[in-house]
Amino acid sequence: MEKTYRGKERLIDLIFEFSGIFIMSVGVHCFLVPANIAPGGLSGLGILVRYLWGMPIGLSTFLMNVPIFILSWRYLGRKYTLQSFGAVLLNSVILDYVVTPWLPMYMGERLLGSVFGGIFVGAGLGLIFLRGFSTGGTDAISFLLQVKFPHIPIGRTLMLVDGLVLAFSVLVFRNIEAGLFGVIALFFQTKVIDSIVYGSEHGQMFLIFSDKNKEITERIFTDIDRGATILKGVGAYTMKEREVLLCAARKSEFGQIKRIVREIDPDAFFIVSEVSQILGEGFKPVSGDSL
Repeated sequence: MEKTYRGKERLIDLIFEFSGIFIMSVGVHCFLVPANIAPGGLSGLGILVRYLWGMPIGLSTFLMNVPIFILSWRYLGRKYTLQSFGAVLLNSVILDYVVTPWLPMYMGERLLGSVFGGIFVGAGLGLIFLRGFSTGGTDAISFLLQVKFPHIPIGRTLMLVDGLVLAFSVLVFRNIEAGLFGVIALFFQTKVIDSIVYGSEHGQMFLIFSDKNKEITERIFTDIDRGATILKGVGAYTMKEREVLLCAARKSEFGQIKRIVREIDPDAFFIVSEVSQILGEGFKPVSGDSL
């Protein structure tokens, strides 16, 4: 039974990886290449190499990953390196031998090219990240930089690498609009990745400090049908014990919770923070067939 489950999971992994790489390749070849847009990453460098010397994007991307594979094997481990190697190799084959020879390029407005290029690349990467895979490239570069400079956040190193590629694209294409359209493509790419990976699991967490937490909790139960948790806390200044109400909810429920707190205790202290995922009862289940 366990082997059957693992086989099913592996098959799903392969389907998502293949589909994600294919969709990402469509975005690169059909929209970004004809618009002369290189929105960061090694695929962006591959677009620049193709523009300068005519080398296939998949091949150039693979060659650029070779030194990264070597460093990754030493510092990030065998499993990560082999998985990244397989994804990069599959990406090179699909892009150069499946998508490029058979699918036409969009030769219309560059703005539409940047938008749809970002959407397709983001959708492809989102499917890949959804199953916990990596495509190597800038992801691996960021992890390697973390080994040397652990105090620098990964997100910041990704922005640095993508920013350098965008700046380089302006010099190569000799057109400042190439960088501006690249920013647009990168924006849509990021938004689509977040929507696929997190989807409706995005939400908000509320911390409510009030002397009327019991009344607030009852109203949240009845009006919104949401659960809540009462935590024990100690005020740092007064050193007195007090209760803290914790509640997780969808963004659409923010206004209702805020109104409830304001009506019951206008003097309550109210903290709202964004959360990327909320899993469990009332939201997406943790277990089961969910991705």
